[in-house]
Amino acid sequence: MELKFRVAARISKPLDEVFEAVADPKQLSEYFTTGGAKGRLETGATVTWDFHDFPGAFPVHVIEVVPNERIVLRWQANEGEAPNVEGGEMTEADYETTVTMNFKPLADGRTLVEIAEEGWRFNQGALGASYGNCQGWSQMLCALKAWLEHGINIRLGMYK
Repeated sequence: MELKFRVAARISKPLDEVFEAVADPKQLSEYFTTGGAKGRLETGATVTWDFHDFPGAFPVHVIEVVPNERIVLRWQANEGEAPNVEGGEMTEADYETTVTMNFKPLADGRTLVEIAEEGWRFNQGALGASYGNCQGWSQMLCALKAWLEHGINIRLGMYK
């Protein structure tokens, strides 16, 4: 069995605006990376993401960017509880998972954003970590929607 997931949301904004809100570190920092994002998501780049509620900035390796279509990232896998779970500790593993974001224009002017993550080992700790990441990416899509459609940052204070 492979540990992987896919989440999706429809954003009521044009494709280029939605894509840019993810690729641009300034915009990403407004609604998702509460501690800030450093570096634009471009093929071959290594950027840094930081979250106030998950202390410590960490590197994100940008494998591929196809403007207005796809972003592929790799980052450090964890095998353990999400740090926002009472008493839980994240255990860093010695491998990376792959995150693929696909952006598709819809006939009604909205944009479909799909995020998939895969590559965890098959063990109990990785299973828990994958659930935590699934929650995080689902929440990122909600935050993206609220930010672009209403100018509201729903992530701030959500986990801590």
